[in-house]
Amino acid sequence: MDTPAPTRVVIDHRLAARHPEKAHRPDNPIQRKPAWIRVKAPNHPVYHETHALMRSNGLVTVCEEAACPNIGECWSQRHATMMIMGEICTRACSFCNVRTGQPGALDATEPARVADAVAKLGLRHVVITSVDRDDLADGGAAHFAAVIRAIRAAAPAVTIEVLTPDFLRKPGAMEVVAAARPDVFNHNLETVPRLYPAIRPGARYYQSLRLLDQVKRIDPQAFTKSGLMVGLGEARGEILQVMDDLRVAEVDFLTIGQYLQPTVKHAAVARFVPPEEFAEYAALARARGFLLVSATPLTRSSYHADADFAALRAARIAAGA
Repeated sequence: MDTPAPTRVVIDHRLAARHPEKAHRPDNPIQRKPAWIRVKAPNHPVYHETHALMRSNGLVTVCEEAACPNIGECWSQRHATMMIMGEICTRACSFCNVRTGQPGALDATEPARVADAVAKLGLRHVVITSVDRDDLADGGAAHFAAVIRAIRAAAPAVTIEVLTPDFLRKPGAMEVVAAARPDVFNHNLETVPRLYPAIRPGARYYQSLRLLDQVKRIDPQAFTKSGLMVGLGEARGEILQVMDDLRVAEVDFLTIGQYLQPTVKHAAVARFVPPEEFAEYAALARARGFLLVSATPLTRSSYHADADFAALRAARIAAGA
């Protein structure tokens, strides 16, 4: 009997350089997207202007690093989500396309460069996010605060939303960011607790939930926000339980969007959730008391963030809070 030839493993070295921890994982074929998820390639002149401004200021955006499907629409309206503290993350979440590895030192000029770009774009509202920086004693909290202060100085009328890491095992870090008084404090739970070991292994569900709860306790008038992905194998009841947990923490704004698989080495899409199920989730979330809910297949944390912030303020006024 002939001995079967050994299985040949082919490694895409460009992918391995970006995601070294995923290089030897078995491939998960990428499924064809349904019609309700497909978007046009970006080609608007303002898109290219925004791209040029990001490059000239030496800035990183989560729009590019996370391969957001909405980049063409958002950049054509001069909306970009700045990703501070470099482009290399210390975590290795199985859903995320951001590069992983050992990041370099913080750049002390970054807050001023971010603020300059915000002013030049003429933004009304800006979202600042970051990679996870578990290598830093404060997880990068002081750098977040410095960026907020720089934007306030360069563009006082701009409202500021932060999308922070969980600051796991970084005592006092969240308080440093909260003390800088962002207009919205966002931290995404991402998925249901059962899926954390596979999808978000470096994080802890209850730490993320506690962070959101603490922000509200420090400043009851702060707007808090969190987001979930669906299509990873979660059950409907699990999503409803996460909604209930977030409301106990008095989170104001919930976003729910479809998970899209960045590469064959990332977590597979379990299913594409149809638009009518997103509409049902939105109705159930509103019934639980969230001031604002965005739940569509293409919803992302910072998608339409400027319009959503205006709606969030109006909802609070209407509720008499």
